[in-house]
Amino acid sequence: MANVQDLKRRIRSVRNTRKITKAMELVASARLRRAQTRIEAMRPYADRMLELMGGVARASASVRSIPLLQRREVRTVAIVPLTGDRGLAGAFNGQVIRRALQLEREVRGEGKEVRWLVAGKKGRSTLTFRRYDVVGAWTGFSDRPQYGDAQAIAHRLTELFVEGEVDAVRLVYNEYESPLVQRVTVKEVLPIAEHLLETDEEERRDDAMRGDFIFEPEPEEILSRLVPVYLETEVYRALLESAASEQGARMTAMRNASKNAGELIDGLTLQMNRARQAAITQELLEVVAGADALQG
Repeated sequence: MANVQDLKRRIRSVRNTRKITKAMELVASARLRRAQTRIEAMRPYADRMLELMGGVARASASVRSIPLLQRREVRTVAIVPLTGDRGLAGAFNGQVIRRALQLEREVRGEGKEVRWLVAGKKGRSTLTFRRYDVVGAWTGFSDRPQYGDAQAIAHRLTELFVEGEVDAVRLVYNEYESPLVQRVTVKEVLPIAEHLLETDEEERRDDAMRGDFIFEPEPEEILSRLVPVYLETEVYRALLESAASEQGARMTAMRNASKNAGELIDGLTLQMNRARQAAITQELLEVVAGADALQG
């Protein structure tokens, strides 16, 4: 059984750890609020981008000539897990990596090849440890991604797709629902789905009521410029969702760690009190025994 001094040291150590976990919880909470604000600010832009693409696509004679819209036989799939640069976030990184590896098995089971790209130090280290060939890796921005980070990823994906090195690109990331819930999502971003450019009968009727538009340059050229920007927007949205999920997972993990530390402190305090009482009792017995020996 540990003595009183050992228990005191353990209690002091756990208390110091609890201070750290509480501080990390507060930091994650503040960053989560900022991440939520960025997601909410970005959604109207993404929706407007879709509307603009749809309007230009309706005016285009054909969209088949745009490389990022071309669909071909899928022989090679690029899998892009979006992970964090740091740990201490519960199952945030683990569940993305597990889903990406499961997706790899599914793709290979269909007789297709897999190319790996990854964002985040945790994902890169896992794939490197497993000796996968990673053709693209980006780190250092998982908690606060910028639009330029999304552009770098989107440009590399576009390059691989246009050059025919991959025929489809799938992102694997945590979609933010709440601080307690982060849902792993697999999203195919290339080729861009044609149904995103389709509109219903009501929208087409509204366009007819507004009249004809004059496009300069031609609608096909405008659309060819909009499509890469749309890809960047989708990658940026996924990075923001992943960042918010990471902070939510870390906040929840640190809260649970602080709670567990408190319970551990209570248990150690109880053990220390029992050890102290046992020591006092032992001293009393020794004093009584010594007194009896002197009297005898």
